[in-house]
This record gives sequence, C-alpha cells and structure tokens, in this order.
Amino acid sequence: MAIDPEKCTGCNLCVNVCPADVFVPNPEAGRVPLVLFVDECWYCGPCVDECPHAGAIRLNYPVMWRVPWKRKETGQHYWVGMKNPPPPNDTPPA
Repeated sequence: MAIDPEKCTGCNLCVNVCPADVFVPNPEAGRVPLVLFVDECWYCGPCVDECPHAGAIRLNYPVMWRVPWKRKETGQHYWVGMKNPPPPNDTPPA
C-alpha cells in the first residue's frame, strides 16, 4: 500500500476508516498520514473508497493476486488467475 504525496491533501479520512489502524495522522496538519503498520493492512479498501482524491492511495495485493494451489496428482504448483491453467480434471501423463 502506498500514498501518493502529490495527490493526498492530508484530510485523514483514511485514518478514520481503516479497521486495521494502519494509518496514523501526521503531526503536521494537512500533511500525508503516516503509514506505520503496512504489514497489518487487510487490503479491504475502505481507505481507497473514502479518499476524495482518486489514485491517492494504491493497494498492492501481494498475496491475494496470486492465490496458490497444488495439484495432488502431479505436485505441480499453480495460482488462481494464471494464464492457461490445466483443466481441473486433467489426469497426469502415465
């Protein structure tokens, strides 16, 4: 998650709506909120939804974009959303 200082006006709406308390108000009024607990981010999106400035907050979904899974029969690793995944009922070659 990142805040674009060029677009953020320091309104602190993100601070107020974040259920994980990732943001902390900047002690200097009108400045970009501090992101102190980025590892605690749930990527739930209220901060983005409530922000009045489009693109000021960007969520980078590190885990959720690539949910992994492993085929038991072959041991091959895949992820949800990958291009050209094998069919679910595909049988391994003999």
